[in-house]
Amino acid sequence: MALTTAAGPLPEYADAVIVGGGVIGASIAFHLAEAGVEKVLLLERDRPGSGSSGKPIGGVRAQFSDPVNIRLGQRSLEAWRGFARRPGADVGLESVGYLFLLGDAEEVATFERSIAVQNELGVPSRLVTPREAHGLCPYVDPGSFVAAAFSPGDGWALPAAAVAGYLRAARRHGATVLADCPVTAVDTADAAVTGVRTPLGTVRTGTVICCAGAWSAAVGAMVGVGLPVTPLRRQIAFTGPLRPAPPRIPFTLDLDSTLYFHNDGADGLLVGLSDPRQEPGFGRQFTPEWLAPFRAAARRRAPALGELPVTGGWAGLYEMTPDCNALIGEAGDVSRFLYATGFSGHGFLQAPAVGEVVRDLYLGATPPIDVAPLTADRFAGHGARPEAHII
Repeated sequence: MALTTAAGPLPEYADAVIVGGGVIGASIAFHLAEAGVEKVLLLERDRPGSGSSGKPIGGVRAQFSDPVNIRLGQRSLEAWRGFARRPGADVGLESVGYLFLLGDAEEVATFERSIAVQNELGVPSRLVTPREAHGLCPYVDPGSFVAAAFSPGDGWALPAAAVAGYLRAARRHGATVLADCPVTAVDTADAAVTGVRTPLGTVRTGTVICCAGAWSAAVGAMVGVGLPVTPLRRQIAFTGPLRPAPPRIPFTLDLDSTLYFHNDGADGLLVGLSDPRQEPGFGRQFTPEWLAPFRAAARRRAPALGELPVTGGWAGLYEMTPDCNALIGEAGDVSRFLYATGFSGHGFLQAPAVGEVVRDLYLGATPPIDVAPLTADRFAGHGARPEAHII
């Protein structure tokens, strides 16, 4: 997709300036422009999708413990299934389901509570036996866990294709996308946004929407808004072609160790794990040392994966909040500073619904999902909402 770069013209005015060109910013740009907002400007400090959106694992699901996350995931799944029609792109959706491996009675009890809420909201999730789980994913050792949770409507897709698809459609509807154009300051007057500054100059605007992912805390600080987002490196690896080729399997995760894996193309696997030794920071260098805890976890739950060759991998950033739930809302002290960030690993899967929600917050309409519990000021009181199903 041809994108205007930092060498291109910077508009003097925009109705809304979106800071960040990942999948969340791209979705919001599309939904605003589609709704008829005439002057939508998206500014990306690097290239679109080059931050967290360029390197996630691509999972899409509605299996969460928090009802808000369930609804965001559910609505987004509908959008992912119809993405080829609207906004119009092939995101390689694989509706193979999500399979959570549960190692003890406590984990089973946690998922029983979550599944009850999911089912009440229309998600077809269920508990399955270890033998049934093995039938869905032959790699897992049915003797190493006590139950599993499965939802057939979940799966995975291609984030880079989604970012490109959203931005192409946003531009068709009149939005402007500028790459290589960081926001260096947000101007305010009388507690209201008045403009953004960049190396190319200043854009007058009455609305800024922060979608800067792991870099969002710095953007919020420009207007005195606390966005408690901490960057945390996550790494994945690829097996390359395997012989025989892997069967088509669900996106499989071990809740205790955070081991996960799914198909990669027709004949390989993508594998990963949240390394408990990882310290917060912006480092994005791939370091194969994290494969040691991955292999240890694999030998426990899926022994064949413990010895598989790895041909390469990459590192990206999770944008973590204290309760592993997103920050979505509008600042109370600065008029028209909106934010959608801190997704703690589930931003890609929620992007379609979040685009609709932020569109309606901007327009003053009632969003399809009530995200009031996700405002950033929840941490000032007792409103933290810990999400149990984070990997």
